[in-house]
Amino acid sequence: MNRSFWLLLVVSALFVSCNSNEIGNSKDVNPETIWFDYKVWGEEGDEDITVMLQFRYAGPNGTTLLLEDPSKVELDGEFIKADSSKMTGAFYEMLKPVSAFHGKHSIVFTDINKKQYKEEFRFSPVSLLTEVPAEIPRGDLVFELEGLEPVDYVRVLLTDTSYTSDGINRVDTVKNGKLVIPKADLKGLVNGPIHLELIKEDERRVKNGTPEGGVLSISYALRREFLLKD
Repeated sequence: MNRSFWLLLVVSALFVSCNSNEIGNSKDVNPETIWFDYKVWGEEGDEDITVMLQFRYAGPNGTTLLLEDPSKVELDGEFIKADSSKMTGAFYEMLKPVSAFHGKHSIVFTDINKKQYKEEFRFSPVSLLTEVPAEIPRGDLVFELEGLEPVDYVRVLLTDTSYTSDGINRVDTVKNGKLVIPKADLKGLVNGPIHLELIKEDERRVKNGTPEGGVLSISYALRREFLLKD
């Protein structure tokens, strides 16, 4: 199991521990104090995109809220039912086929006073135009991607099987679909199996939120394995 996997486990655990998983009712709070926590994510190879929406009292770490009628939330006009778990608290989740999710979407939250907040976003899955070879000589790594803006950014994770090497974990610029990792940057990796992750991630404040605000995060990941050699 590589170091990046363990790092993700630790970060996930810390993230969960910092957020409340308690459950309250939206009718018991001032609707203007509700924080929107909107997440959209997918991964190449999965058939569905996950849309997970949470509403919290007074900020990103507050109590999760169940929406009481007439309060509700919809994705592209489709009502989302409430769900909950011990780890996450109350949430609203919907799965959509990735093949049909490309393009513009809207989330509409209706509060207890029937006031609506509409948040629009675009989703475009990222893909590799050319497949990654099974073996790659140590040199500049060049990846051609589609589904990005002419100038865009992706998180690059490169890890090997050695616990003593640093690997790569950073956000790189992609210009006209081309991502270049210079040979010099590979000095922290040993020859042999390499795990590659390319993650398009966007996070921004909601544009149409309550005075309390909220965040919309969107991510899509590609994963590959190859052998690095001299």
